[in-house]
Amino acid sequence: MNDAARKLAPLPKDQADQHYREAPNNLEAEQALLGAILVNNDAFYRVSDFLKPVHLFEPLHRKIFEVAGEIIRMGKTANPVTVKTFLKADDKVGDLTVAQYLARLAAEAVSIINAEDYGRAIYDLALRRSLITIGEDMVNIAFDAPLDMPPQSQIEDAERRLFELAETGRYDGGFQSFNDAVALAIDMAGQAFERDGHLSGISTGIHSLDGKMGGLQRSDLIVLAGRPGMGKTSLATNIAYNIAAAYEPEVQPDGSFKAKNGGVVGFYSLEMSSEQLATRIISEQTEVSSSKIRRGDISEADFEKLVACSQMMQKVPLYIDQTGGISIAQLAARARRLKRQRGLDVLVVDYVQLMSGSKKSGENRVQEITEITTGLKALGKELNVPIIALSQLSRAVESREDKRPQLSDLRESGSIEQDADVVLFVFREEYYVKNMEPRDELDPKYEEWKMQMERVKGTADVIIAKQRHGPTGTVKLAFQSEFTRFSDLADPSFTQYEH
Repeated sequence: MNDAARKLAPLPKDQADQHYREAPNNLEAEQALLGAILVNNDAFYRVSDFLKPVHLFEPLHRKIFEVAGEIIRMGKTANPVTVKTFLKADDKVGDLTVAQYLARLAAEAVSIINAEDYGRAIYDLALRRSLITIGEDMVNIAFDAPLDMPPQSQIEDAERRLFELAETGRYDGGFQSFNDAVALAIDMAGQAFERDGHLSGISTGIHSLDGKMGGLQRSDLIVLAGRPGMGKTSLATNIAYNIAAAYEPEVQPDGSFKAKNGGVVGFYSLEMSSEQLATRIISEQTEVSSSKIRRGDISEADFEKLVACSQMMQKVPLYIDQTGGISIAQLAARARRLKRQRGLDVLVVDYVQLMSGSKKSGENRVQEITEITTGLKALGKELNVPIIALSQLSRAVESREDKRPQLSDLRESGSIEQDADVVLFVFREEYYVKNMEPRDELDPKYEEWKMQMERVKGTADVIIAKQRHGPTGTVKLAFQSEFTRFSDLADPSFTQYEH
């Protein structure tokens, strides 16, 4: 047999079946579920929280499920008579008209007890079809080897699609009805009412800051910026630890966990090692200075405090990644993995300028920062968590008389200001006043300096320069530099003022 004849020869039956595999589906389960809904509308509520019209395989079944759902949600009765008016009368199902088909579905209906089992079977088959689509795309792209998608990008893209599928049961995004959006907003208000402190977001553990921001809002990009020595890492570490230490899980109906208070925190420490970060947190919690901990210059009582604190900290859901120069794609992939394996409620990145962009942005640093901030904003929305991104400020601050940071000081890119939902500046006047100390104590200016130093000692300003859904202004905090700890001021009348 020559090559051409061999190519055209019929395949053995079992091989032919393999080449024409039908996508996984179960039309009988779909019919049984629709019949149950048409006979007893309560069956719809058994499946409506996880099953959507798109999960049904047969287009007519999708339409019936969608129409029945809308009728039931309006408080009316969905049955073969009321549903048929919303379907095309001239459509045929084999020899049956749509009206006859609906009557047949109702006549052969299963009991309501089985409705959820059928719903789950339909949902699982829809997930399998989605997995097949992702798998086919992976194979086709790998075969084509397009220039704009090297293998690493393909892995990251596949991981993102699989994560979305695992999280929500669908990976296509798309529009959401305004009704759903309103329901989500009302749910959020209800959760805020039940949560400690009545905050709509996650509490930072610093009350005066929460009062201005309403906590950290989900999917927000919060940029925390300052010059070196201002304590931005300390503030981020304080907030991260406060949130993790306050973590209180609540079991959901599907068996998963959700944070009732506090949350699981992922901390990308690109500047400091995890040990240095842990030392800071231990110092803040035990009130033993971090320089003493590092030198081992501590008493037995201090050491006992450290041991007790470390035992308590082992239970805290704070996860640290200390990879330097990480790219936005790697960061996103690791954050997705953390959310799948341990849960994730807040992400901290210390700091943006130490991250690397893709090779596409080349030598252009502004483009690279733009890509990073845009990527962080998209990741916050995808994972539905607030992201606190630390950022350096330009040296322009140092050359000004007034050292208070402004939005124009954000270094290297206007995209940081543009993409951020909230921009916070950490400013410690004490840092600058301290450096202005006259050398001679007999200098007439020395007393003036001393008074100024007394006024600013142990305080810090957190300037809210931008906030999409709240006021701007300044929050005064207490700062204990030896323990790198920010906290509320003891005198509340001194706390905050608005622009």
